Amino acid sequence: MLVKSLFTSAAAATALLSSVASAQTISPPSGSNATAGSGPDADGKYWLFGNGITASFIPYGASISNLLIQDQYGIVRDLVGGFDNATYYGIDRQHPHFGGVPGRYANRIKNSSFVIDGTTYNVLPNENPEPGHPDGVDTLHGGPDGWDWRNFTVVSHEANSIVFKIVDPDGDQGFPGEVVSYITYTLGDHTWNLNMLAFATTKITPIMLSSHTYWNLDGFANNETNLVLNHSLHLPYSGQRVATDTILIPTGDIAANQPGSVNDFWSAPKQIGANWTDPDLLGNCGYNCTGYDTCYLVNRDQNGPYDWQAEDGYVARMHSPWSGIQLDVYTDQEAFQVYSCGGQNGSMALKKTQGLFGGENGSAPLFPRTIPQYGCVVLEVEDWIDGINQPEWGRQSKQIFAPGDAPFELQATYKFSINPATTPV
Repeated sequence: MLVKSLFTSAAAATALLSSVASAQTISPPSGSNATAGSGPDADGKYWLFGNGITASFIPYGASISNLLIQDQYGIVRDLVGGFDNATYYGIDRQHPHFGGVPGRYANRIKNSSFVIDGTTYNVLPNENPEPGHPDGVDTLHGGPDGWDWRNFTVVSHEANSIVFKIVDPDGDQGFPGEVVSYITYTLGDHTWNLNMLAFATTKITPIMLSSHTYWNLDGFANNETNLVLNHSLHLPYSGQRVATDTILIPTGDIAANQPGSVNDFWSAPKQIGANWTDPDLLGNCGYNCTGYDTCYLVNRDQNGPYDWQAEDGYVARMHSPWSGIQLDVYTDQEAFQVYSCGGQNGSMALKKTQGLFGGENGSAPLFPRTIPQYGCVVLEVEDWIDGINQPEWGRQSKQIFAPGDAPFELQATYKFSINPATTPV
């Protein structure tokens, strides 16, 4: 094995990431003028500080832009995809949804339409164009100008917390009624906590939010592979998934993830790439696609009442044996989308806080400083996708909201720890 110092020389590492002030305090990258609760730094990023975790967020899409954790060797890793400067998020249209909040309806809407109380609503399509439908045949993440393409307002910014707000007007992207939403991010003890509230203020309307963060628990710095196929994944409550057609639109059927099958991450942890040569994986994420873009159901009800924050109640656990970083995801949501970044093509540059920079003698890095296909994984806490077009699923109370109703709410905690074992425990 190549030595871990291939991440960078000691001097270069110091130049890229400020030294760790203590075992529990991680500083932002060198050159950042960020201080606790001081507003945006020179790159337009708002920095939060927790115990053993530091992260930055930007108003564009209410997006996470950096998340810094020490690995098992004490080296700081930036675990999320994004850009070095906040202004670039609104310029680069080739790499959407990096760390943002898709809304007002996350994931896909079949035929870009839905029916509420007998009225059919048509929203703007933006995926899968075909003859006669140049803009697409379905709507993804709220349409061509969904929330993760827009600037939110910063309501408050404190040392460990930030609140964003967006007002989505009646008729935008074709959705009925105004929606007002507040997105709160808080850092705790090696945790990133999310709370998303959204209120229908004028008309009944669908609402379903999520977080669309691109993860690589090696900080894109693994000197053995630049893929995430080495990451182990465990979805202990996900023995079922939403069945989809060749363009990932739900068919209405619920499919079983049989033990040992390519979609079985519930019976035991396994590497994301464990079944990569299995013929059943071809087409698993759409036509001629190998990998995952899959909505797994979170079936906890069979165990009776549950506390989503309970220590043993994670809905997903991802672990890298190389960095030793383990991510446990806790949420009140009842579905969990896994996307293995099959759409990445090596054109997305890494940030200055990520990747390999060559050996001790300045030799060329082992891998390009870009995100390759399967070089990341997106984990989306959410409700059952396209539930507004599947009334037989009974998700209306989770996805359709009227003025005066209790708001849509999403709660989640991402908990980080170090586990040097090859298999997560």
